[in-house]
Amino acid sequence: MGGLLWRSALRGLRGGPRAPGWSLLVRPSSGGPSWTRERTLVAVKPDGVQRRLVGDVIQRFERRGFTLVGMKMLQAPESVLAEHYQDLQRKPFYPALIRYMSSGPMVAMVWEGYNVVRASRAMIGHTDSAEAAPGTIRGDFSIHISRNVIHASDSVEGAQREIQLWFQSSELVSWADTAPHGSTHPA
Repeated sequence: MGGLLWRSALRGLRGGPRAPGWSLLVRPSSGGPSWTRERTLVAVKPDGVQRRLVGDVIQRFERRGFTLVGMKMLQAPESVLAEHYQDLQRKPFYPALIRYMSSGPMVAMVWEGYNVVRASRAMIGHTDSAEAAPGTIRGDFSIHISRNVIHASDSVEGAQREIQLWFQSSELVSWADTAPHGSTHPA
């Protein structure tokens, strides 16, 4: 019986009204902890698109319970890549990184959910495929540190900067997920 009440309470939280803006605060009526909903940028890099891994990535984030609020496929302009990777400009691999990231289409996405920035970093795994744990996206699909399939923002502040760089606000959608968690069809 308790499980049924808990699922009902969660369904009510997900289906309730949402405040506009980047950080949505949902407070359970039980007096429990508050949950801050974050947004993060996740990008399937050209090697992931070429290997047709976009669906696998989306499936993992959806199964984790995160909400997709923006997505687009694009050939990344070098100017945007230069701004995105500005902290790496002095690294010896920077020119090769920009060439690679502009070599083919990528899929940029914005995911929303509780603690999504930290959770997505754990889901994607270590940057170096040799160090990435099995079960992570890079652990399962990456073949080399320079072809590591996916990017995810590393902090809430970084996510805000990256989302503003890759998306216009009109390209992001806020919507209430009223389906029971883990459900793939209406109840």
